Amino acid sequence: MPSPPHDALVKMFQDRPQLAVDILRDRMGVQLPATPLLHLEKNTFNTRPSDDFEADVVISMGPPKDLAHAIIVEVQNDQSKEPRQLARYAAALWLLTRCDVTVLVVCPDRAAANYYSPPIETGLTGYRPQAHVLGPDDIPAITDPQDAAADLAFAVMSVMVHGRNRKVVEAFNEALPYAPAEHATQYTEYAYSMAAPDIRRIMEEIMTSTDWPVYSPFAREHFGRGREEGKAEGKTEGKAEGKAEGKAEGKAEEAAGSVLLVLAARGFDVPDDTRTRITTCTDLTQLHAWLTRAATVPALEDLFNPPS
Repeated sequence: MPSPPHDALVKMFQDRPQLAVDILRDRMGVQLPATPLLHLEKNTFNTRPSDDFEADVVISMGPPKDLAHAIIVEVQNDQSKEPRQLARYAAALWLLTRCDVTVLVVCPDRAAANYYSPPIETGLTGYRPQAHVLGPDDIPAITDPQDAAADLAFAVMSVMVHGRNRKVVEAFNEALPYAPAEHATQYTEYAYSMAAPDIRRIMEEIMTSTDWPVYSPFAREHFGRGREEGKAEGKTEGKAEGKAEGKAEGKAEEAAGSVLLVLAARGFDVPDDTRTRITTCTDLTQLHAWLTRAATVPALEDLFNPPS
């Protein structure tokens, strides 16, 4: 039966498919297509008449009718899955999609990471694939709140692996108010679900003694009671203001990303100066206007010109 860390990690990759791309491209140097189009695919596939295969997460890159790449994400807490199964997954998905396939194995356990790292001996001449393995030695102990805020998903995994270091949990906790509220809720639950019991106790202790906005059921249970008993308002004003600013910035970033995604889906090649103008804009009203135009403008230069 899958363990809570396995389920929480799988859900995080399902909720944030871009995370798999970022890990492979930015942290492991894998050459992947430059496309903003990512789709979660059915994680059960087969090569008829063989048995069905069910991977943890399957992500496709590029337009659905002309896929550029596919990624299989497997979370392994132990050595229970035979490595050849990963090779079968890759081959079956390649037959189904006719595009290149990369396998990413996330292993919270060091022994499991070492087990899945070598090239896979399939017994088929010329087919000796190698999975890209993200193990505990590849996940840094993030103790700087700014670093944690810059990559909350990796900060979650840092808590999972290094959470016995109190500074790691403190950095993650201090980073949460700077994330959009809905993201902070999810990442709090991810971290708590993935953490071992002793790390959970550290999280509970920090949250009961820290004045930060209550985002999730877990946080309400362990922190909300102290908040309701009455913390001084003056202590929260600065953080509340920072949270509001962080939420506004997060919404602007999401809106800018949506504009770029629609333009890419319509086949526009967005130059750097246009991309910069979109991503540096913090006016939500303006961004929403651009998003509406992005869906209909006949030429890219019309994006910034209000219809006459």
